[in-house]
Amino acid sequence: MRSLKKIATAFFLMISLVAVAQGQPKKVIADKISGIVGDKIILYSDIRNSLADIVRQGGQVPENAECMLMEQAIISKMLMLQAQKDSLPVTDEEVEADLDNRIRTYINQFGSQEALEEVAGKTIYQIKDDARESVKEQKLAQAMQRKIVDNVRITPIEVKAYFEKIPKDSLPFYETELEIGQIVLYPKASRDLEQYIVGEMNNYKKQIENKITDFCRLAKQVSEDPGSKDRCGQYQINRAEKTWDPVFLSTAFRLKEGEISSPVKSKFGFHIIQMVQRNGDDAIVRHILRIPPVTEEEINQSKRKLDTIRSKIIAGTLGFNEAATKYSDDEAAKYTGPFITNREGSPFVTIDMLDKEMVAMLAKMKVGDFSQPASFESEQGKKGVRVVFLKSKSEPHRMNLKDDYSKISTFALEEKKSLVLDKWIKNKLPTYYVMIDPGTAEECPQLKKFDGDTKAF
Repeated sequence: MRSLKKIATAFFLMISLVAVAQGQPKKVIADKISGIVGDKIILYSDIRNSLADIVRQGGQVPENAECMLMEQAIISKMLMLQAQKDSLPVTDEEVEADLDNRIRTYINQFGSQEALEEVAGKTIYQIKDDARESVKEQKLAQAMQRKIVDNVRITPIEVKAYFEKIPKDSLPFYETELEIGQIVLYPKASRDLEQYIVGEMNNYKKQIENKITDFCRLAKQVSEDPGSKDRCGQYQINRAEKTWDPVFLSTAFRLKEGEISSPVKSKFGFHIIQMVQRNGDDAIVRHILRIPPVTEEEINQSKRKLDTIRSKIIAGTLGFNEAATKYSDDEAAKYTGPFITNREGSPFVTIDMLDKEMVAMLAKMKVGDFSQPASFESEQGKKGVRVVFLKSKSEPHRMNLKDDYSKISTFALEEKKSLVLDKWIKNKLPTYYVMIDPGTAEECPQLKKFDGDTKAF
């Protein structure tokens, strides 16, 4: 299992290397050339920014993360250069389509094109121009990797052999695991109620500015953000952190110290925001959140809509994934699919990861069932309606071939692909010029295999 974790981490880190080319803002740090592969350079800032991206995305960072990132950067450059030599087809149209998809994703994350441009400090066209070469290199590397490993197959005998290599005392114990999909609708409050809330927020702002009350007292009294109201609505934020709502973030960083924003609407509700202190891309802010209430009739309308969607799914005239992509208000469903995932991105989750309302629903469901539309409340206090699909459920058990063949087969195949890729790298390495910064090589012993006995290609 140790090798499996290493493989999974390596692939994840390799993918994350291109994050700096996706229009994300970066901190300026002292830079140097950490390595050269052929005529391609690897900057220290590339590695540091990739590491920062992993942290912002909530990924687990091993102690030697920088070394692993550097190793994967070298491999990626080798794959890309070989793809060029082999004339693997990556068209300008493919690159542009990839860039357009990334831009659409970021616009969705930041709320608008204007918010994205403000946070990035660049226009959409500049973001695309800056990212174009890196995206092309990434696609070439991916194409080469596919060429190397796509024909690798795994037999049942190999799956069994892989499983039997795992020490019996190292076999993981799986709690009850479930595959759960959901289609979510968030009823929208009436325009009149929204305008009423905006009026109240404007009144809060006037009261604070006229010193009738102060921000802290008012936040504790009226804010509907349970995570901050007891702290006067205060948060520490960073301009580059993806976890913050883009509208909230862009509004906050437009403010001067002490200034209070006009009411702004995020995906959570309406806010007024005060900039307390700012230091570059770091800031301390306070906010008051109000969530416009939805009526029972608006909730029932969403239930009726979901019931119609559910009926079509059960009748087979509409696929579950298709329905989620088309109708769900859950942002993740648009890009990663409708199934709930754990921290590692796996669709197999345990009961403790679910809210109590969903646990109660699942207790009455069998595998393959679709729940009736049911009301729920998000962690942020937002009222919604959802249909839940129970795709699979396993009982608590130690990993074994009977219950976990699919997982074990995937692990075994990835290990075999990794060995094939390692062999390719070993054979091709002498044909490439590789230089590694002495300081980096000293800190990362695993990089010595790339440095020294190499030549120009």
